[in-house]
Amino acid sequence: MSSPQKTALFLTGGGARAAYQVGVLQAICSLLSEVGWPASKNPFEIVCGTSAGAINATAFACRADNFEQSVSHLLSVWRGLEVEQVYRADSIGVIRSGARWLSLLSFGWLLRQWHTSPPNSLLDNSPLVGLLHKMLDLPRLDAALEQGHLDALAVSASSYTAGRHVVFYQSASHIPPWSRIQRVAVPQQIGVDHLLASSAIPLIFPSVPLYCEDRCEYFGDGSLRELAPISPAIHLGADRVLVIGAGNIGGSGRKFDEFSGYPSLAQIAGHAMSSIFLDGLSVDIERMARINQTLSILTPEQRQKTSLRPIEMLAITPSKPLDSIASQHTGSLPLPIRTLLSAIGATERRGAALASYLLFESSYTRSLIELGQIDTLHRREDVLRFFGVLKPSAASAMRTVHTI
Repeated sequence: MSSPQKTALFLTGGGARAAYQVGVLQAICSLLSEVGWPASKNPFEIVCGTSAGAINATAFACRADNFEQSVSHLLSVWRGLEVEQVYRADSIGVIRSGARWLSLLSFGWLLRQWHTSPPNSLLDNSPLVGLLHKMLDLPRLDAALEQGHLDALAVSASSYTAGRHVVFYQSASHIPPWSRIQRVAVPQQIGVDHLLASSAIPLIFPSVPLYCEDRCEYFGDGSLRELAPISPAIHLGADRVLVIGAGNIGGSGRKFDEFSGYPSLAQIAGHAMSSIFLDGLSVDIERMARINQTLSILTPEQRQKTSLRPIEMLAITPSKPLDSIASQHTGSLPLPIRTLLSAIGATERRGAALASYLLFESSYTRSLIELGQIDTLHRREDVLRFFGVLKPSAASAMRTVHTI
């Protein structure tokens, strides 16, 4: 007798862009409710996340005993979000971190007094600790695992100390840790420090010390060096994976002449952010599609000789460029932050990609939530088919194999 299939949720990184994920989850909740899915039943046995997606994943997992309540909680947080809840946006805070950091980059050779205690990052994200305590209910996470509402939770971070990618996971039953080149999995009880580390965007937010395999290492954003973002879900036992992105995966890019002239510092930084948060996932999705296609043409005897197995996957990503949406909302940023970002061109249209990761303001996050809802509702049949509540026709089944 075959064991029941397990469904995983994977939430990618992307700073403020992660608001899009909440809109997708809300629309999924509505679609499943329409077809009689119990409001409290969690459709995901495994939940994984990286960077800001790790925060959403853990907050979701903490209330895995009630799907509708978990999504509603995330909605209430992101709809009312303000920059000051994530990082210091007052003049003193910006001077102590951002202005000091930029000055050190420009004149560090003259400022010897900072050599012993240099600023650690562009922004001070100490307020995020309070927000995480508001979002999380870690004792409830333990209970959800014990009571069978959730099989496993995994969050990723990148060790600056050891130069490797680490997956921290907490599971209901024993799951042996795994390791690959430059990647390792470590079973640990997930806490606030893991999420601070996973969401520490390089250079923007400070790195976080964590104990890993009996030694202290400094960690940054989980999207760094993430060679196979979806693999933790598979290692934890998933047979199908819902991926919710925070950017256009596999898109054709902008028109060649859209941003002419020498790129601003913010434009370059935004391009680097896209590489960190989007490229690894695009490659992993393409790789899994090729594996599925290869397995589909093997005989049953040939399949038995390989450890590979087909993984059903559905990826929902923004239908519109989020930097364009961000450029319409940079004026809502507090003046000190707006002044700091304007110095590197992040408030200009061509530099808005960088701002799109830092715009933790409700006017922007609500727009992303709405976009997530619209994109998901447009894919109603794909979503219901993925959860097994809409039977595919022969033609649509063939399309599912090749189109993710």
